Amino acid sequence: MNDTGRIAENIVHFARVLRRAGLKAGPQQVLDAIAAVEAAGLRSREDFYWTLHATLVKKHEDHLIFDQAFHVFWRDPQLLERMMALMLPEVAAPEGEDRDKANRRISDALFGNDAKDPEPDEPDVEIAASETFSAAEVLRRKDFEQMTAAELAEAKAAIARLRLPLDEARIRRTEPSARGRIVDMRATLRATLRAGGIIPLKKRAYRRRRPPLVVLCDISGSMSAYSRIFLHFLHALTNDRDRVHVFLFGTQLTNVTRELRHRDVDEALARVSSAVGDWDGGTRIGETLHRFNVDWGRRVLGQGAVVLLVTDGLDRDAGEGVGPEIARLHRQSKRLIWLNPLLRYDRFEPKSLGIRALLPHVDEFRPVHNIASLVALIDALSAPATAKPERRAA
Repeated sequence: MNDTGRIAENIVHFARVLRRAGLKAGPQQVLDAIAAVEAAGLRSREDFYWTLHATLVKKHEDHLIFDQAFHVFWRDPQLLERMMALMLPEVAAPEGEDRDKANRRISDALFGNDAKDPEPDEPDVEIAASETFSAAEVLRRKDFEQMTAAELAEAKAAIARLRLPLDEARIRRTEPSARGRIVDMRATLRATLRAGGIIPLKKRAYRRRRPPLVVLCDISGSMSAYSRIFLHFLHALTNDRDRVHVFLFGTQLTNVTRELRHRDVDEALARVSSAVGDWDGGTRIGETLHRFNVDWGRRVLGQGAVVLLVTDGLDRDAGEGVGPEIARLHRQSKRLIWLNPLLRYDRFEPKSLGIRALLPHVDEFRPVHNIASLVALIDALSAPATAKPERRAA
């Protein structure tokens, strides 16, 4: 490819756009992409698409960003032919069109702040600081789905710093304790025989241990924007405490606990992406809950386990089989918390059959759409456990 030096420049520029959008397209990947294009040639737009995809996309969750960026950056159908004539693509924001929320990260990466019209000079206005919110507070309450690429990066860093305090619970096993209330007769007799006289009673107290935390997270298409950011929170939890079990479900159930235990969050999420085969598809809540109850319930739901169910309740099977399975899960868990991003809407109503089947069998119903909701969840998990309320009527 002797006359296509500008093609390599275009690929380098395209890789910069992907990096701004959050992909890890390093120098070596760019060199691989250029070499792959040289080897594959420019026979068709589709071949060019998949050649770049194979070299620049390493994680499943990056596919959508790459796809949007490719069709914006290389949007001219005749661009491949024009590249042979050393033409550079024009990258300019379309006039008179609003940027869709789903394309916000691509818009920021491609256009940045340059595409915005310069604002007219306005006189300085003094504003009382007590009446304003800090940038951190705005980010804390902003919906994950509305965040730009830079805001998502800040949100992920903030989530990585979240810690769940020690919410230990009493178990039936005991241990020696000077202030315990249980008399340890065996230890007392042994100490008496060794001392040859009367000594104070030896005592024991109940041990305390963190209860297991079990997470069932929906990764269907309707939950994509929230489940991917929630995985960062689950990675922080898994590496911060023991006995955390994470399961992802769409049309099938996948245990990703081992993958999330990797210390590096990017490597952990890459392993999760490789282990799960039903990203962004439909949801079969009843079937996946049945598989969890049968295959995993007895293994992970002992000793007062707390269960987090992360889903919007939109079920492909219209709620079929959900009621009995969620009732069984509720009976086996100490506390069942449902996290639903749809609760961010003030006028939310439980209209779908899946939501109606789930509601009677959960102890708490919480939103999970921004950093503030995750902090509130941590506060709730850290609070002392209360007696499980009586089951509500359907």
